[in-house]
Amino acid sequence: MGHLPITVPARHIPLEAIRDAAAAAVYGGAIRTPLIRLELPQTGGSTGSSLPTAVPDIYLKLEVLQPIGSFKIRGAYNVVRQLSADRLKEGIWTVSAGNATAGLEILEDLPDVDAIVAPLGGGGLLSGLAAAVRALRPHTRIYAAEPETAAPLSASLAAGRPVYFDNWRASFVDGAGGKSVLETMWPLLSAIAGSIVVPLDEVVRAMKLVAERTHVIAEGAAGCAIAAALGGRAGTGKVVAVVSGGNIDLSKFASLVGACDAAQSSIVNHQ
Repeated sequence: MGHLPITVPARHIPLEAIRDAAAAAVYGGAIRTPLIRLELPQTGGSTGSSLPTAVPDIYLKLEVLQPIGSFKIRGAYNVVRQLSADRLKEGIWTVSAGNATAGLEILEDLPDVDAIVAPLGGGGLLSGLAAAVRALRPHTRIYAAEPETAAPLSASLAAGRPVYFDNWRASFVDGAGGKSVLETMWPLLSAIAGSIVVPLDEVVRAMKLVAERTHVIAEGAAGCAIAAALGGRAGTGKVVAVVSGGNIDLSKFASLVGACDAAQSSIVNHQ
């Protein structure tokens, strides 16, 4: 794996800025999403899930319920509301950037949370959560979730510096997992508890389980976080998986879940 030069100074997201975003205007565009407990089956059941012996108490932060079906409205709206009329008159364009307020909501709803797992794309979601949670509950573990096909943060944490993920390949988990960690994000991401790399079949099973249990459609990136929490590698106790979005084509979702059903049927028929 190649490595990237590090020339960016240490970065810090102050708690005051996060609280200002939450109090001032974010909820003019975003909503305060619910945190629900995921009731797990006693066994793998029809999902075919291989749950760990000591299953954590899993909660889902439903950012899928945002007006655009994703957490991304939070950071974008917070920035846009601060722009002057002169800067707005020619229009704007946005990219995914931060999630300066969901961490506060999680702590308000579940003050004794032990771990939070969120998918890693560019890093704005994860670093925003980590900044808020570390300031208020430093013992809570923060984990990234990455698909096995695109796990640059896991490789970078192992190397101690940003590196390229040489074995990258495209998959249905298109909202998480890049080819490298952005150099500007490395100072914010290098201090998290770790990255949990998830096989694609576990992501599909997690998406199916959540649809069955909560009637929520999770996209691949969100399924990655759920699978990471279900696998037990975020530890036991109260674990929150951030369901970052639900923007997946329904025919694609159906085909993935259908393939999961077919694979489970094949296993049962050969036992």
